[in-house]
Amino acid sequence: MNHSHWKTRRTRKLAGESLEESPAYVEAGYAFALGQAVHDRRTELGLSQSELARRAEMTQPQISNIEGGDSVPTLQLLTRLAKALNAALTIDLDGDTSAFVFTAHNDSGPDGASADGRSSAA
Repeated sequence: MNHSHWKTRRTRKLAGESLEESPAYVEAGYAFALGQAVHDRRTELGLSQSELARRAEMTQPQISNIEGGDSVPTLQLLTRLAKALNAALTIDLDGDTSAFVFTAHNDSGPDGASADGRSSAA
């Protein structure tokens, strides 16, 4: 087969062809969604990567790798990240979809209701 016969995932999806996702592709989607959730919460708090790293007892390059979807942290590191981001982390892995949600601690609206968390999905 030469290059002219290759089809991108998007082309195959638009043509109605079935797509089989490799485990590596799915894992990369999870890593990217988690990284986006960390980035969103960090920027919501106005923190630099260096400050988040300090709070989580990590290095700035580790935070950069997580936010870029280049690594998947262990449960221990996720716990430290959630604490450093002053939030609870909820992970929902449900078949074709997944969501990573940081819900802020002690944030409340004018009526005392808890503020909505930030969510990223794969």
